[in-house]
Amino acid sequence: MISATELDRAETLRFDPLTGIIAGRAPTSRYLVDVGAVFADRQAYTQLVVKNPLVYEVTQVEEHNGDGQVHYGLGIIYPGKVGSEYFMTKGHLHEWRPAAEVYIGLRGRGMMLLEDERTGECRAVALAGNSTVYVPGYTAHRTVNVGDEPLVYWGILSSAAGHDYGTVGERNFRKVIVEKDGRPVVMDRDEFLRELEA
Repeated sequence: MISATELDRAETLRFDPLTGIIAGRAPTSRYLVDVGAVFADRQAYTQLVVKNPLVYEVTQVEEHNGDGQVHYGLGIIYPGKVGSEYFMTKGHLHEWRPAAEVYIGLRGRGMMLLEDERTGECRAVALAGNSTVYVPGYTAHRTVNVGDEPLVYWGILSSAAGHDYGTVGERNFRKVIVEKDGRPVVMDRDEFLRELEA
């Protein structure tokens, strides 16, 4: 028989919505060198990678597996830019493509790039404190901090979903989110690359 204390430990986690820390759990940290390939501005990346700032951290909770179970993670993306591109996650698809995911914003101001793998359509939606974003199946997704404080959020998905970083790593997203005149602007990646070359 499981005691009430053991059940509480197994089912309840304490977290800080301001810092993005789950008590007793170590996050996975991603520094610029770990995510550098996502940034289009290679010159700005080369200059900043010498300092190798911390870009984001994710603490995964994946104890429950099997039919009907969920995994979740608490993410925090720090404020910063590579050139004019805001700090962002690597982005991924799910190994089980039909799996959807829900993101719940706790703090900060961000955006998510959502790219449908079947149609190629790519769009950006807002993710901020007290908001949610639904990510449909077959959709690559990347989270971007467009504010000046940490962006903290939960991601909740099926335990069967898995993560496919390789597909996104090979082709990246069709759009980028950059700062122009002090505000975030969504651009076609190819257009942004042409601007960099001009």
